[in-house]
Amino acid sequence: MKHNGSTPAIAMVTGAASGIGAAATAMLRSRGHRVVACDRDTRITDDPDGVVLDVTDAGAVERAVADAERRVGPIGVLVNAAGILRAGPLNQTSDADFAAMFAVNTTGVFAVTRSVTTRMRQRRAGSVVTVASNAGGVPRHGIGGYAASKAASAHLTKCFGLELAEHGIRCNVVSPGSTDTPMFRSLWPGDGDAAVADAVTGQPERFRLGIPLGRVADPDDIARVVCFLASAEAAHLTMQELFVDGGASLR
Repeated sequence: MKHNGSTPAIAMVTGAASGIGAAATAMLRSRGHRVVACDRDTRITDDPDGVVLDVTDAGAVERAVADAERRVGPIGVLVNAAGILRAGPLNQTSDADFAAMFAVNTTGVFAVTRSVTTRMRQRRAGSVVTVASNAGGVPRHGIGGYAASKAASAHLTKCFGLELAEHGIRCNVVSPGSTDTPMFRSLWPGDGDAAVADAVTGQPERFRLGIPLGRVADPDDIARVVCFLASAEAAHLTMQELFVDGGASLR
């Protein structure tokens, strides 16, 4: 989307320090956007527009958004890319891990989207893209809490989209499959290459299909779709969910 019909809109990206969030930040900047890069990792302050932010703290979110708009300008694009994963069978998932995943992956999306779109409504323009997961659309063994939190964040974003459409705000979802990020490799400590091979071939004993296109995604594969949905090229798309997983979910 364009701000004031000329320069690319100012963007805010959560989870911007690594993985898909970092790739989206870099790609948006390469396309002319100024990006407020947010992450709870304090290394984000190395970025000239970096903001340390815990998306589970609604008060901190509101302060960060208000400060960004005062300091940088009106936010026209929001990318919700912050996320955490605590693997394990549901019967062995602790209350704390389950709550933490929902706090970041779902409630965090709610807090940031509410704060940013409250301001977008006044301007009657804006684009929100939430990075969810194909696990939110297809049951997964061993990551059930994560899958549920991502399914909730995807549906939440679509509900925002329905309520905000009359105000000119589009809200869409990108649901990646296996993507070569630090989060992905953390599931197989010390053997990330084996993790990549395993994701490509699948695990029939756990009812997990492989990837028809034959490779794990690079973060840039996902970032390109994020940038498309944020742009004027997707001007008539809202409440849509794109599964970017090399065909793994057979959608």
